[in-house]
Amino acid sequence: MTRRLATGERRVYHYHRLSGLRLEGKPGSPEFVESWQRADATRTAPERHGNTFQAWISGYRASDEFAGLADATKRDYLKQIAKIEAEFGAAPQGAIADHRIRRDFLAWRNELAKASARQADYAITVLGRILSWANNEGFLAVNHAAKPGKKYRSDRSEKIWLPDHIAAFTAAAAPPLLFALVLARDTGQRQGDLLRLSWNAYDGTYLKVTQSKTGARVEIPVTRELKRALDAAPRRATTILTAPAGLPWKADHFRHEWRAATLAAGLDGLTFHDLRGTAVTRLADAECTPSQIAAITGHSQRSIAAMLDKYQARTRVQADMAIAKLERSFGEPVAKRLQNGAQTPKKEVR
Repeated sequence: MTRRLATGERRVYHYHRLSGLRLEGKPGSPEFVESWQRADATRTAPERHGNTFQAWISGYRASDEFAGLADATKRDYLKQIAKIEAEFGAAPQGAIADHRIRRDFLAWRNELAKASARQADYAITVLGRILSWANNEGFLAVNHAAKPGKKYRSDRSEKIWLPDHIAAFTAAAAPPLLFALVLARDTGQRQGDLLRLSWNAYDGTYLKVTQSKTGARVEIPVTRELKRALDAAPRRATTILTAPAGLPWKADHFRHEWRAATLAAGLDGLTFHDLRGTAVTRLADAECTPSQIAAITGHSQRSIAAMLDKYQARTRVQADMAIAKLERSFGEPVAKRLQNGAQTPKKEVR
């Protein structure tokens, strides 16, 4: 697999097909052979497991669907797959196809949730992906891990960057971080996509972003403030955002510096990802429709309502607009009557 690095260099990576693990060194070198042997030792070929669930798990790991995942996602999936193999790998395929297995899947998820609800949800999501692959391949009629619900609940609708927060951050943070803040607030994109964003994506009017998580492509008109920041920024690397030394940010370094700046600004509790919610809230406050917001953030139309419920804070702007619309529709006849000193009619005494 050939990938373009942030520096513009092209690099070829090799992967072990059945395990999905990346191989080290050049083909034919001792390092390459050794890493291939390690990867091969971890694989579990379908033919070794007959009619057990392990055969489907191994088939999924060898599939184009798994191979197409980002490297980081593959690593995360393999951690969850190890849990799935330990719990269900030896189960007969007939048991996995039986509708009663759903109760066992949920019980396993609930047990994992005692340690981490988020990881439990992730584990059953990966299980569902494996079963979905088996269904698509014709091995399984029904995916009994589909739509299991969530154990982890995170409502960050109140966690948005207000003008006071941005002012405090501006006073405490270095210019490279302020540039990142404006870019995130005015585009609503994820941290990883913004750190990888190259100058080739900017044509003076639009930013073209291909989101690594979903593959969605968005063309975002830049705001006036963002355009000023982009046009004034020195082009010291192929990436738009750079560390103070002028090199592309490494993700861990950026997270460390961002965290330090938020603490220095007294904003503990606000994250970089909250700028994505802030962008959604600002667009909603500007009376943008869900489809218009989706055109910026890259969400699907199916998830846009859920996205608004999750990210759109209940701001004063929303309340003000609601009351303004109410008054335009119904007027204020009672208030005018009271203002003019109208008396409530007295009941006639008989």
